[in-house]
Amino acid sequence: MATKTSNVTARVEPEVKEQAETILSDLGIPVSTAINILYRQIVLWNGLPFRPSVPAARPKSRSEMNDAEFNARMSAGYAQAKQNQAAPSDEVFDRLIGEIQNGKVV
Repeated sequence: MATKTSNVTARVEPEVKEQAETILSDLGIPVSTAINILYRQIVLWNGLPFRPSVPAARPKSRSEMNDAEFNARMSAGYAQAKQNQAAPSDEVFDRLIGEIQNGKVV
């Protein structure tokens, strides 16, 4: 294994650093290892190992909607239910949890 003798210094937002370090700690991965993984992937892919993008807008909560928006969403849901376009709640929650854990916006 190669000797690690180079340092990386970067300025990041404190909140982002804290959140990332908490996640890495939960995974049992030291920050230096995560940075090394990122650098190796950059070399392997000859660029970023992911596609930088802006996530789709997240759904609005009820408190962010006016009554007309809320009523329109409820009407659409009711129409779907009448047409039997439904799924068991346990399947829906499993899908939602999976999307949240994978960082997808639902």
